[in-house]
Amino acid sequence: MVSVVFRNQENGYSVIKLDAPPAAEAFTAVGCLPDVFPGETIELEGEWTAHHSYGQQFRADSFTHSAPEGPEAIFRYLASGVIRGIGPGRAREIVEKFGENSLDILESSPERLAEVRGITRASARQLSQDFRRKAGVRRLIDSLGGYGISALVAMRLYGALGDEAMEYLSENPYAMTDSVFGAEFHEADRMALSLGFESDCPERLEAALVFELRHNLNNGHVFIPTDKLVAATNQLISTGEEGLREALDMLHDDGEIVREEISGLDACYLREMRDAEEYVAARLLSLADEGDKPGGQAREINADALVAEIENALGVSYAEGQLEAVRSAALGRVVALTGGPGTGKTTSVRGILELFDRLELKTLLCAPTGRAAKRMGELAGRGGAMTVHRALGARMDDRGGLTFEHGLANPLRADAVIVDEASMLDLPLTRALLEAMKPGCRLILVGDMDQLPAVGPGNVLSDIIKSGVVPVVRLTEIFRQARQSAIIRAAHSVNGGELPDLSEKNSDMFFLKRSTPAAISDTVAELMSKRLPGNMGIPAPQIQALTPSRRGEAGTAALNARLQQELNPPSGRREKPFGSFVFREGDRVMQIRNDYDIMWTDASGASGSGVYNGDLGVISKIDLAAETLTVEFDDKAVEYMFEQLVDLEPAYAMTVHKSQGSEYRAVILALPPGSPRLATRAVLYTAITRARELLIIVGSPELLSAMTANDRRHRRYSGLRARLVLGAAPKTESGDAP
Repeated sequence: MVSVVFRNQENGYSVIKLDAPPAAEAFTAVGCLPDVFPGETIELEGEWTAHHSYGQQFRADSFTHSAPEGPEAIFRYLASGVIRGIGPGRAREIVEKFGENSLDILESSPERLAEVRGITRASARQLSQDFRRKAGVRRLIDSLGGYGISALVAMRLYGALGDEAMEYLSENPYAMTDSVFGAEFHEADRMALSLGFESDCPERLEAALVFELRHNLNNGHVFIPTDKLVAATNQLISTGEEGLREALDMLHDDGEIVREEISGLDACYLREMRDAEEYVAARLLSLADEGDKPGGQAREINADALVAEIENALGVSYAEGQLEAVRSAALGRVVALTGGPGTGKTTSVRGILELFDRLELKTLLCAPTGRAAKRMGELAGRGGAMTVHRALGARMDDRGGLTFEHGLANPLRADAVIVDEASMLDLPLTRALLEAMKPGCRLILVGDMDQLPAVGPGNVLSDIIKSGVVPVVRLTEIFRQARQSAIIRAAHSVNGGELPDLSEKNSDMFFLKRSTPAAISDTVAELMSKRLPGNMGIPAPQIQALTPSRRGEAGTAALNARLQQELNPPSGRREKPFGSFVFREGDRVMQIRNDYDIMWTDASGASGSGVYNGDLGVISKIDLAAETLTVEFDDKAVEYMFEQLVDLEPAYAMTVHKSQGSEYRAVILALPPGSPRLATRAVLYTAITRARELLIIVGSPELLSAMTANDRRHRRYSGLRARLVLGAAPKTESGDAP
């Protein structure tokens, strides 16, 4: 091997240069290749691919490697930085002292390292410990690689179990499918069957059932009906349903899966999901109950008088729905406020804020994403709005799980919490928020239940509203000023199943008919780079391209490459290739994962930590020598090590799902032919409501019509609505609900 070009220490993804056959000269290999260093001999399995920027590469699906042999190979290995504390100079001294035995000395006789000038006994032990850890990781990667198990899973297993990992797995290979290790079921299954586990053994059946439940959390499901779970699992492993039902009974007896009747269904939950759903329902019912009891109020409140004072102070005259929103917030502990664009949600929130100020309540403003929180603070005229994760003090624990600073034992110092874009709240985050609210704290959930649901499990806002248990204020009146916007009229038309009027001239919404993905891509690029900046005075940084899908010629991947060429060509700017994209100074990028620990600084020199999923920024500097990339996110700068670039994506174009919670001055919506699963009314409605001043839709009228008509929503199995209804039902003399 010649050199390591790039390595992500977190997931092992590497780009390496090799000088071995079958290539006549050095070639590039990419893949999950952790702990591969100069001097080693490696064997790769995979395929040759052609990258549009870097040419021919070898994509490695698996690999094996062996320790370097010979003094020169050992020197290159040690000099590469594989062991902390050994650089080229010290590597040369060790190899000159011990020759071909250098690695054996490091692993088995570390005290002899003290024979090298400058190495103490204590540092020798530390060097040996580091080397043995890497050797252990290497052995585990090689052992598991023979079963087709990824190096990333091996790294996680070794981090948790050390040298005992293989013995642990030999007893039950399916243990690696635990969320801590993250193995796919088929990886563990391949190893187990190779080791002689029977295809219908209890370990296999139970692991497959749990895997199906965990997998479906990503599809939004909190539980799966028993018959569907058994059928889906049988499709996965083909063992017959009888044995799976017996295994399900065992998992239920052990408490790993909870099985109960909910919403008329025989439901199977992962225990943590059932516990979360029960807690959220119980806490919401408690909040609603406190609002119903006059004695439960902090003080007797004359809501009508307070509302009149607020109208006078703010110089507004509230419509009936807005009056109801402020009154409900005055008299209740929990309120859900919902409505489409132009119906006055922001004005209502301002009134509620003024109300809480007059009641001397400390109010926390938050939203599920950074962009939504920033927009909420701007519209409400208040600083301090933040993401829910940041408000809760989210951080990663030692095992890579999510934990929160604020919870039952350390509640938030807030008397009221207002959550905007609440349709994006999933069940686990809602539980964490409710746990962190101190007794007596009020909760206002603001959102549009017709938009796309949360990415995570649950359908929280919709379930709350449909339950009828929590006070709900529905804003339906479109105000006169809002009615003048074709964007808002189009949004309400689509939401009602009617095709928007595309014939208006001199409006803020236009439709450009294009029939092929190539024509759509060309038009989006021309609009963003020339026509809108030149003809309408809207600079490109204030224009956002959206599309339903990542794939295809007019999907986000292709559009980002095309728009980068149009809006930010090389012109001497520093670049950093990463994955399939070349990051360049001046590029618009988006954070795609919550990182609670990464540090930032602002213009005043103040510092803090945390960058969140959906945050948009611009690359201001790439330092190739220091291997860092700096992104300016609004008022703060964040420095990324190159291995952290896995958390960034180009953001000239993004999917409609990724745009949730954000608003842009101008939106170009590309609608190429694609997956029917994404051609829905909810996707179209969400995209339209992202535009503030201008919306241009580029695509076929047939697809636009089909999306408007397609109100099919992916059903999410959730019991929250049923638990709320059941918990609020009047009790009989026996104490049971009728």
